[in-house]
Amino acid sequence: MPKRAPSAVETPQHRKPHAEAAVGSADEVVTAVLTASRLLVSVSARSLAAVEEALTLPQFRMLVVLDSRGAMNISRLGEHLDVIPSTAMRMVDRLVAAGMLGREPRPDNRREILIDLTAKGRGVVREATERRRTEIARIVGAMPAAQRTALVRALQAFTDAGDEPPAPGRSSADVGW
Repeated sequence: MPKRAPSAVETPQHRKPHAEAAVGSADEVVTAVLTASRLLVSVSARSLAAVEEALTLPQFRMLVVLDSRGAMNISRLGEHLDVIPSTAMRMVDRLVAAGMLGREPRPDNRREILIDLTAKGRGVVREATERRRTEIARIVGAMPAAQRTALVRALQAFTDAGDEPPAPGRSSADVGW
């Protein structure tokens, strides 16, 4: 069996003395974020599969955008997802057919159609998010408390820089810390 390549992100006890100067370098930060994102995508995929097996991660992302930012037209939705409007429209068509999205004329401009979650779509987002929250709480709970504090600050700065609205929160008592 081939040996697994060493992790690009070393723990402090494994870090060589000269590596201390490189901590926080752009490449090290990018590598750490990419590694963490693999874990988070895995957690997301598992939680989504447990709730709605046929839903893809990009479709789920569309539901989350609408849940966190509210109803919007297809152009704005495409901008938030970084896809062209025709791609967004195909995704919307599939999610409307699945009963997770609805289309309604904008009240003040009936020529504009707003896309929004249905009760089913909102339920899928809530249940998948709750499953993710439980698994992430288990992972974070295994971290030392001081590192959790630093992680919160770093992730808040990261999501602020990426213009992502915060997920609905709960107290740390709810997750067992």
